[in-house]
Amino acid sequence: MPSESLVLAHGRMLLAEGPVRQVRLYIAIAALGLALVAGLSAPAWARPAPESFAELAAAVSPAVVNIAVRQSAATAGPDTRPGRPFGPGHPFGPDHPFGDDSPMREFMGRFFGENTPPVVPRQGRPSPRSNRAAVGSGFIVDPAGYVVTNHHVTDDAEAITVTLADGESYDAALIGSDPRTDLALLKIEAERTLPTVAFGDSDGIRPGDWVLAVGNPFGLGGTVTAGIVSARGRDLPGGALIDYLQIDAPINRGNSGGPAFDVEGKVIGVNTAIYSPTGGSVGIGFAIPSNLAERVIAELRETGSVERGWLGVQVQQVSPDIAEGLGLPIEAGGQPRGALIAALVEDGPAEDAGLQPGDVILAWDGQPVEALRDLPRLVAATPVDERVEVEVWRDRTTETLSVVTGRSPEAQQLAMADPQRDGPGNDAAVLPGTGLSVATLDDRTRARFDLPGDARGVVVTDIEPDSPAERQGLRAGDIIASIALAEVATPEQARDAIERLRESDTAVATLMITRNGEPSFVALRLAQV
Repeated sequence: MPSESLVLAHGRMLLAEGPVRQVRLYIAIAALGLALVAGLSAPAWARPAPESFAELAAAVSPAVVNIAVRQSAATAGPDTRPGRPFGPGHPFGPDHPFGDDSPMREFMGRFFGENTPPVVPRQGRPSPRSNRAAVGSGFIVDPAGYVVTNHHVTDDAEAITVTLADGESYDAALIGSDPRTDLALLKIEAERTLPTVAFGDSDGIRPGDWVLAVGNPFGLGGTVTAGIVSARGRDLPGGALIDYLQIDAPINRGNSGGPAFDVEGKVIGVNTAIYSPTGGSVGIGFAIPSNLAERVIAELRETGSVERGWLGVQVQQVSPDIAEGLGLPIEAGGQPRGALIAALVEDGPAEDAGLQPGDVILAWDGQPVEALRDLPRLVAATPVDERVEVEVWRDRTTETLSVVTGRSPEAQQLAMADPQRDGPGNDAAVLPGTGLSVATLDDRTRARFDLPGDARGVVVTDIEPDSPAERQGLRAGDIIASIALAEVATPEQARDAIERLRESDTAVATLMITRNGEPSFVALRLAQV
C-alpha cells in the first residue's frame, strides 16, 4: 500500500482515508535535524545560479554546530504527555505511543533514529532501556556561546554536547525552550571568541530565492546542500503560531535545528521538518521563519521561557454556509473572513469581555482576522494584561468590544473546534428540510447516547440518508444547543426555530452542536420540503 510521510515531531502518526486508498501520514520529528538553507533576494529568472556556493559555505559553516543529546530510559521513548511539541493540546495532534514489545519499535528506531536496543524480558516484564543518544544541528548567534536549535532536539535531555566545526566539544546548558514554536536556546562556555551567524529578514524572502542548508544529517557532520524557497506561509497541522517556509534544499534526519541561509549568509529560517514518503529528503522541507525565531530566542535568553497572550475561546473556520446563516457578507469570489467563536473558557478573558458563542472575530487590535489561522498568532503576540479592541460580527452587524488578554495556560492557547470530530419513549420531532430527528434530553436519551448530566439542548436520534445533516457530518448522539443562535431546550422549540427560518426564506440554519463535550457550529443548507 503506498504511503506518504510528514516527518515532524516525536514519531506521531496520523491516518487519513481517501475514496480509493488509505494514505498513511507518518508524523515524526525530522528529529534530530533538518538543515540550513540559503536564498537569493531576487527571483531565479532575474539572477543566474551562482557558479559555486563554496565561499558562502566557508563563511557560515564554522558557526554551525552538531548537537548530541543523551536521554534517559525514562524519557527517551515516544512522548505521550499533553502539551509536548506537536502533541495533544497543540502542535501535531494525538500521540501514538509504541510499547517496548511493539513491532513498530524497530521501525521507529530506523525511521526516526531512536536506535532502541533489544529488550530482554525479566520476570515477564520488559527490562529498563539504557540511556540513548540523539543527534541534531544548531548554530551560534553570539560569540559568548549562545546556540539556537529545535526544542524537539533537546527535549528531556539529561546531557547536551555541542561540537563545533573544528571538532572542539563543549557541555551545553539549556537556557530555555519553547514547545509552541519548537525552538530552544543553549549556552556553552568556551575560552575563546566563537564564530557566529546572524538572523536575517525572513519577510523579504520570496519563492524562488536561493537557500543554503548546512547541518548534521544522519550524524555525518557538516554537510552543505542548496535549493530554493518553494513556498511561504505553509500551515502544518497544529503549528498554529508558525507560518512555515517551504524549501527544497535536501535535508534529512539530523538536520533539525540547523539554519537556513540566504545568499547574504543570513539565517532566514530554522529547519524543523520534512515531508517524505520514505523518511529521507524528497525536496519538501519546512523552516521556522527567522523573524519569529529571533523574537522567541530573545525572550528565551532574557527569561528562559515565552509568555503569550490568551483569549480563552474555542474557534472554528467560517464556512460559506455558516457565513450565509449568520448574515456575514462575503466579497464576490472571496472566502468568508474571521474566526467563529464556538465556546468560551469559563471566567476567561473573552467571557469577561462579553464575547459570546456565535460571534465572528473580524479584527484584533486593529489588525484584520482574514482567516482562522490569523487569530492565534495575533493573540499570542499580544502581551499579557494588555487591553485591545476586538471587532466582532454579531446579530448581522459589527460591534467592538474591549478585551484584556490573560496569561496562556501551559498546555493550550487557542483551541480549534472541529465540527467533524468523532464522538457525539420521549418527546421527539423531525426538523423539516434538515434530515434530523431530535428528542428531549432525559434520563433515557442520556443513557442511550452516554451523554453527561449537565448537557443542555436536544439530542439527535436519527439522520436521514443523503440529507443536509448527513452531508455535514452530523450523527446520532449529537446535542443541538441552539439554532440561529437561539437556545433550544425541547424538540418543539427546535422544530419551530427551523420553521421560522424557512418562512423567512433563510437558506441556511446555523446549529451549535456538542459532541464528546466539544462545541462547534455547523451550517445546514435547508432542503425544500
